Amino acid sequence: MDVHRSFAQIAVVEDGVCRDEGRVGVRPEELRAWASGLRPDDEVALEATTNSDAIATMLRPLVRRVVVSNPRKTRAIAEAKVKTDKVDARILAQLLAADFLPGTWVADDRTRMLRRLVMRRTHLVKQRTRVKNQVHAIMARNLVPTCPHADLFSGIGQRWLDRQDLPADEWRSVEALLRQLDFHGEELVQVDRDIALEAIDDPIVARLMTVPGIDVTVAISILAAVGDFNRFDSPDRLVSYLGLNPRVRQSGNSPATHGRITKAGPAQARGMLVEAAFSAARAAGPLRAFYRRVKERRGFQIATVATARKMTVLCWHLITNGRGLRLRPPQPQRAQAPQARARRRRQLKTRTRPRRKPRLPRQAAARPGTSDRRARRTLL
Repeated sequence: MDVHRSFAQIAVVEDGVCRDEGRVGVRPEELRAWASGLRPDDEVALEATTNSDAIATMLRPLVRRVVVSNPRKTRAIAEAKVKTDKVDARILAQLLAADFLPGTWVADDRTRMLRRLVMRRTHLVKQRTRVKNQVHAIMARNLVPTCPHADLFSGIGQRWLDRQDLPADEWRSVEALLRQLDFHGEELVQVDRDIALEAIDDPIVARLMTVPGIDVTVAISILAAVGDFNRFDSPDRLVSYLGLNPRVRQSGNSPATHGRITKAGPAQARGMLVEAAFSAARAAGPLRAFYRRVKERRGFQIATVATARKMTVLCWHLITNGRGLRLRPPQPQRAQAPQARARRRRQLKTRTRPRRKPRLPRQAAARPGTSDRRARRTLL
């Protein structure tokens, strides 16, 4: 099946002969009508796309095997000189018949739900960043100086912004953007609450949070991207899945050369691990010492990625061994570890509670000394 958004091109290999079977719609009723003609000993192959998980879940109880192929490894399709839907479907069918089709792991229902939840949070964070950048752009084109406070969108930063001199139409744009920022902030609070509810009783998340720098959001992102840790035979395979391993080039008698990381696999989980590495580099412990050693030789960027890779290896050992991380800090700090875990537990429970009073929509702020000036601009 060469799957698209509204249809799938079908090719069949039977008794060594490959033939085209036309197109079938990918709506549930159309797929059920087509799948009613399948036999229990049939095998189905399709590439990993947006709707491939739903199609594979629907077809798996009806046939012997469903293979969701990795498009990066199906190079025969990517390198074909003649590339059409029929050609792609024929190549998939022939590779499956020869048992030479590289498949991918299909996530279960909870893992797919966590992936959608993490994707929704990532989208909200990107929207908030976009809105903030638009406010900064309005300030820059009107020669407004940089905010002297750490955060322009905090309480003191908002009061500083209200005192700035901007044209009336620019003020309306800023107020509209700030209302959007409040809306995305409220939605982000709800998503964080949903994430906390999923993580509060999950033992895997509890073990992952014992690693310095990994909070509940990072732990859920890793769990959503990886799913079952036991499907990786070694930590190096997990590192390769997340794209944190360096590229290697070697041919003939020439020595192997190592380049940048491959960046294969889920980019969102890889980015969260890198952000967690920044936090781990600031906390006392072995990860901070490792970060400083690498930083002295290779710089902070390579040190950060190397720390993220080491954290990935730690996560694999923690989950496969079924134990949490036990660091050995100096003697005066040993009593602080249980307190830190209890504090994280309390913070996680706090995030699961609904907000008592939702925030009201942002209204136009009364800026002292600017109302008359804005009114005159409006009249002009």
